[in-house]
Amino acid sequence: MKDSFRGVRCNQERENWQSCVARENSLYNRGNEIRSDFERDYTRLLHCQAFSRLKHKTQVFFAPHNDHTCTRMEHVLHVVSVASTIAKYLGLNAQLASAIAIGHDIGHAPFGHHGEACINSLLEQQEGVNAPKKFWHERNSLFFADFIETLADPDGFQQPLDLTYAVRDGLICHCGEIDQQGIMPRTEAIDLYSIKRPGIVQPYTWEGCVVKVADKIAYLGRDIEDARSYHMLDMTSYRELREIVASTLGIEGKAAHAFRSGKAVNTTVLINDLIVNLCEQSSPEKGLCFSDDYFKFIVEIKKFNYKRIYKHWRLGEFKQYATGIIKTLYNVLMRVQPYAQTGRASLALRYYPNLCATYEDWLIKYANYKVRGKENRKQLLRYNTREVFDIYDNESYQKCVVEYISGMTDQFAICVYEEIITF
Repeated sequence: MKDSFRGVRCNQERENWQSCVARENSLYNRGNEIRSDFERDYTRLLHCQAFSRLKHKTQVFFAPHNDHTCTRMEHVLHVVSVASTIAKYLGLNAQLASAIAIGHDIGHAPFGHHGEACINSLLEQQEGVNAPKKFWHERNSLFFADFIETLADPDGFQQPLDLTYAVRDGLICHCGEIDQQGIMPRTEAIDLYSIKRPGIVQPYTWEGCVVKVADKIAYLGRDIEDARSYHMLDMTSYRELREIVASTLGIEGKAAHAFRSGKAVNTTVLINDLIVNLCEQSSPEKGLCFSDDYFKFIVEIKKFNYKRIYKHWRLGEFKQYATGIIKTLYNVLMRVQPYAQTGRASLALRYYPNLCATYEDWLIKYANYKVRGKENRKQLLRYNTREVFDIYDNESYQKCVVEYISGMTDQFAICVYEEIITF
């Protein structure tokens, strides 16, 4: 119901407020600031390079040439819209929900979830196939926000984002892949890097919980819409969609109107009805939840998407290509380590101009790398960043390579791959 969560919203009257707005370092003050803490976080994420690169990162379809195919950036903006709408109606802090939503996917690797799986498989080779997952985009979003992304301060020095705890928490806890009803926030402000697996820890705020649900609402219908535009759904698929709608919501159900004759999807209608149902059913006592029929509908549509879209043979063919790209980049960059240790990374990569320039800059900015003959390069570039990676330690250097690759767009990964394989 409208404003039913106002008493639990994240604001100065809540006893956990100081924990929510805490930053590791204080942000600079221009002297004429009119924004709240969470509004500053929103704009800091909006202006960072990781957000800009989302426009060329995979949502479902890899490196699309069709301008109207949903990219990771478009998906993120959908989540911002959904989350802020829900937060405003329920009486929650829409500024916080928007800030979490705008940054929740900045840690995605190129080629979407498949790229994430490829990177994780490279890391797991060190400990066997049953090793715990080392790379997952929710944690990588937090890592990028804390250690990688920077903005220039008024003096031109590149400084870390230094986001509030509530926003950082929302980034790592946004996993919506696990189907849950009655989502409620946890009560303790824990060390976020103690979270070892995605989806097992609930967000610290109700606003973070809203983003977790909004993430799911945003992609369900849009993925079907894009698959239809690529002619990936056959008549059997359309019949299956009609059966799902009929068995969960009934032919005359509100959301049923989002599926016109089972052959087209009106994403805006579907999103609206899912938002309305969530707002009608949720309360601070029950948590964020859908009615039983809508929840069943969501579960069945997710199953449909996995079966008919995400595992489609056309995507499978590209996955093999993407796997080759990521493995090639990884192998080439791992060979650079001895050159990096002597300050000559550019020598090892001299035949790959785009890869050479960006990777050496990465080493300067985030590692204990000194360019031979230009040892003060980091100071000249005004990089006020921590030395996150140790190029003399094999495991740390491996993480350096993996994080560099994870920040690439689909197009840039393909570009530098072609540099490598071109003779």
